[in-house]
Amino acid sequence: MIQQLSPTEYRPADVERVRFRHRARTTVAVARPQRAQWADAAKGVCILLVVLWHVVVKDYLQIDWHIGVPVPGFWGTLGEQFLPLRMPLFFTISGVFAANAAQRPWRLVARSRIAGFLYLYAVWLLIHTAVLAAAPQLPTDRATSALGLLEQLTITPSNLWYLYALALYFTIAKATRRVPRALILVPAAALSAVAAAGLLDTPGNRAGLYQNLVFFLAGLYLRPQIERWAATASRRRLLLTSAGYVLALAAMAVTGAQQWFGVWPAISVLAVIFGITAAARLTSWSALSNPLARLGRITLPIYVIHMPVLALLHRLLVVPVSGLSGSAQGLVVFGYPILLTGLVIGLSLAVHRGLLAVRAGWLFALPGQRRAGAAR
Repeated sequence: MIQQLSPTEYRPADVERVRFRHRARTTVAVARPQRAQWADAAKGVCILLVVLWHVVVKDYLQIDWHIGVPVPGFWGTLGEQFLPLRMPLFFTISGVFAANAAQRPWRLVARSRIAGFLYLYAVWLLIHTAVLAAAPQLPTDRATSALGLLEQLTITPSNLWYLYALALYFTIAKATRRVPRALILVPAAALSAVAAAGLLDTPGNRAGLYQNLVFFLAGLYLRPQIERWAATASRRRLLLTSAGYVLALAAMAVTGAQQWFGVWPAISVLAVIFGITAAARLTSWSALSNPLARLGRITLPIYVIHMPVLALLHRLLVVPVSGLSGSAQGLVVFGYPILLTGLVIGLSLAVHRGLLAVRAGWLFALPGQRRAGAAR
């Protein structure tokens, strides 16, 4: 910042120096590249899909619905259609945002990214373990012993596996930065295909860990191509990519090819291409893209807080909603996942603001680190 002087201290030379510094800094600020609106909007959609999926699987489908129509099954099926899109797109965008950070010296990457994400993972794993113990009915991975907690800290990540994955992926990207990219992407793609085909033991969330490295590296290595694709996205391309994604999902469902070798990663690639195109086209609709982009810039607190919030809401809601009459359930069955998703996100952000107000910012960044973001 410019050092301000009192009125009696101003001298002509000082004024000119201050003006010059002000002009120079203004120029630098203008020249600094802005975050891509489409990428933040894509992250916003991804975090919405993450929370919605957890709401559907861990709460909504656990309620005893006695309404005579298969609406709960519809929500479950709909959520499954976004599985090839949600995390692969999230990690691709994370890789795009990580491209500059990965070029920094080891000591900076090790602290701001690797140690930063591992710290957040460990802190919130302890919090999740404590809160989830108060909601044993919620069907989710949890540590119930010291050995189980140690396993989640090391080899079998918990529901917070995205943070664990980012620390691991940054380490791999940094350690292999001088290796030809094809020699890294091809094994990562093979690992994704092997894990998706069920050829590896994948307890807990290891499957996601194995399957998404290739998407993070693709975002990291192919950032210029991805940005050009987004910049040139057209309505025709949106129609073609969406049609391709839908047809691929339908073909996989009809043939039962979900665990055929290479099928799931291939469909995820189509989903990511569609997701980038849709997010880029969405920027022309500011009424929707602006809120999504704002949400995409605050994914970290939503990601780490939403599961404890959902667990407590599940404990409060599952019995009363299951006990409603069929007609009363009929009034809420279709909109319940949307309403609960909004409530979970709203409460998560409220908890985040409250924690920051009581100076608990150390829950969201490694102490001494100016800034830690979940996908930067």
